[in-house]
Amino acid sequence: MNQILGQIHSFQSLGTVDGPGVRFVVFLQGCNLRCGCCHNPDTWEIGAGKLFSAEEVLQKVLRCRGYFGKDGGITVSGGEPLLQASFVRELFALCQKEGIHTCLDTSGSILNDDVKALLALTDRVLLDIKYTSDGLYRQHVGCPLEKPLAFLAYLNEQKIPVTLRQVIIPTLNDTAENVLALKAVADAHPCVDKIELLPFRKICDVKYQSMGIPFPFADIPEPSKECMERLNAVL
Repeated sequence: MNQILGQIHSFQSLGTVDGPGVRFVVFLQGCNLRCGCCHNPDTWEIGAGKLFSAEEVLQKVLRCRGYFGKDGGITVSGGEPLLQASFVRELFALCQKEGIHTCLDTSGSILNDDVKALLALTDRVLLDIKYTSDGLYRQHVGCPLEKPLAFLAYLNEQKIPVTLRQVIIPTLNDTAENVLALKAVADAHPCVDKIELLPFRKICDVKYQSMGIPFPFADIPEPSKECMERLNAVL
């Protein structure tokens, strides 16, 4: 049987914003979408990245296990981890044997048998619902809204705990109406136990410049602290 190797962009040993507690974060290489607010254009290229086996990644995770506490664990992000679902499934299987909490950070744009097998070993999903408008999804993400909603419906069916996340982008989704629509999505899916609104940031602009590609949202301002407080109050 051939060993599955993961194409990995980078690791973060002590992440605190990628799921509950302190997390070991694995950023996979390759993405099928092109979100206008993407912070990591260097993860887009499919087939790049450094190759690691699931066992090699597990050994890195175990070295940080002492920092996890009762809430922490591993989070696999990207790029888009669902493009390498078989590798992540193998990694999560090893982690669960060690009693390590598994978390998947995804756009939810892919749902097939490999992804379903991965989700069977996933303790929590961080699901990015980037907009509540299909038009904005198609224009600024590259897929229809129905794809992440179908993914969420499957998570709900399987009773997998979900944190819904949305980056707040002025002029696009920084309205009470959008946040209420996002809350309605959450309310319709009992598996969602948390919503996180994240402020759009442009520190990634330097990455786009270094890669010689335009940052689509370069002219959009970052949301103010007052804006974020107002929208969080709506929740």
